Amino acid sequence: MTSEENHGKPETPEIGEKKWMLRLYVAGQTPKALTAFANLIKICEEHLDGNYQIEVIDLMVNPTLAKDDQILALPTLVRKLPEPMKKIIGDLSNTERVLVGLDIRPIN
Repeated sequence: MTSEENHGKPETPEIGEKKWMLRLYVAGQTPKALTAFANLIKICEEHLDGNYQIEVIDLMVNPTLAKDDQILALPTLVRKLPEPMKKIIGDLSNTERVLVGLDIRPIN
């Protein structure tokens, strides 16, 4: 995408070239889990240009999956790809913190 096609948005060519694989660990459909999922969808739609895959893992259904990514608190977002793996705990309501934590936006 050229700057002209971008309509004034800052260019981040590395975002478009990466496939983002994200796992959101939750414990049932609690208000906090639903908020985290909604916030994650909004962030991905606004910043990852369709280059993402979200897997929601409900630990109430399959608690053994928490061991794989060493999940200690819920909800937890795990960035599997691009490597290295990153984790963010909470409802993802602080968009700036999520962007920096996932390396979507550098620390200013």
